[in-house]
Amino acid sequence: MVFRLIIGLFFFSVGAFAQDNFVKHKISQGENLSVIAKKYGVKVKDISDANPNTSKILKLNSVLLIPNKNKNIAKVKTKTESKSEVVLNTSPNSHEVAAKETLWGISKKYNVSVDDLKKANPLLESEGLKIGQQIVIPSNSSTVASLNEKTIESTPEIVSTNVELYREVKSKETKYGISKEYGITVAELERQNPSIKGKVPVGYLLKISVPKEKADSIQAAKALQESNIASISSSTQIAETAPEIKRDSTFVRLSSGSHSELIDQIIANATENIGVRYRSGGTTKAGFDCSGLMICTFNNFDIKLPRSSIEQSRYGTKITSDEAQKGDLIFFRTNGRRHINHVGMIVEVADGEIKFVHSSTHGGVMISSTKEPYYTRAFSQVNRVLE
Repeated sequence: MVFRLIIGLFFFSVGAFAQDNFVKHKISQGENLSVIAKKYGVKVKDISDANPNTSKILKLNSVLLIPNKNKNIAKVKTKTESKSEVVLNTSPNSHEVAAKETLWGISKKYNVSVDDLKKANPLLESEGLKIGQQIVIPSNSSTVASLNEKTIESTPEIVSTNVELYREVKSKETKYGISKEYGITVAELERQNPSIKGKVPVGYLLKISVPKEKADSIQAAKALQESNIASISSSTQIAETAPEIKRDSTFVRLSSGSHSELIDQIIANATENIGVRYRSGGTTKAGFDCSGLMICTFNNFDIKLPRSSIEQSRYGTKITSDEAQKGDLIFFRTNGRRHINHVGMIVEVADGEIKFVHSSTHGGVMISSTKEPYYTRAFSQVNRVLE
């Protein structure tokens, strides 16, 4: 009985000794002896000696004994726990890897060398940096503590300085025109007013949130406008400012002072149709093709355009793209065509970019830009029809 007890204690002590000198590693997909040896900082021969019955071809999920030469190794996570990752020492001088960080950048941040980082983190050699990974920073770095303190400092609360304004929609106004007035996009205007996804009704009270500086400038502009209106003493004076339109065979002439006003009204009328579907041969709100949108828009101002885009390209005066202005017609040769087959109207020109409203076969009435590669390649010419 005593003899059996001694034998049992002997095998228990041998098992405990062996367990202390080896770490168990479960083989994951794509691993071989070289990869495993590098991961644990041992030689391939050491693993082979510790596992004499293991064949050269490793079996997935089988277990190897790894000589425990690195006393800092606490455990190895298997693939089911996450990705294989050696847990190194629990030094407080650690760094969590953020997106787009590099070893070089981290080394400069903590005033240590890349080699020192790799020595302190052996896994970096085989697996590289991973977002969210905790890596050990060599403890001789005097900057670690101060940087860690800065990291845990609370981010100052950002107080919004936006001001909410209310704006009543007037006749013939569009979401595009209103959003431009307030320096926001149509999408942002719709986000702030979810019930105006379609056409915005006249008299609707919009709620618009803008920065305080923008709100102040808008209020100042309104005050100036009201002052100007108050200075007009009679309806006769108002009538004198109305656009005078004269026609000849090639273009429409406007009297000075009324040009920009009429063009803004024409643009507002066209952009009011944003979202209307494309329809071949269409000239109504039931659906437009590209030239049909132009015909309908200009016809609302008693200006007659030819029916097709190629005929419209012969109307007015051809100018260079550098001379392009709001209200001009812009023409394209799309889908590799040899002749003009698409037309739009320019609504904005800035920094070499031309934005135009048109009826697209894939999106209906919308605003596009010559900066888009498709329209850069397809651009043909610009015509001025309002002189």
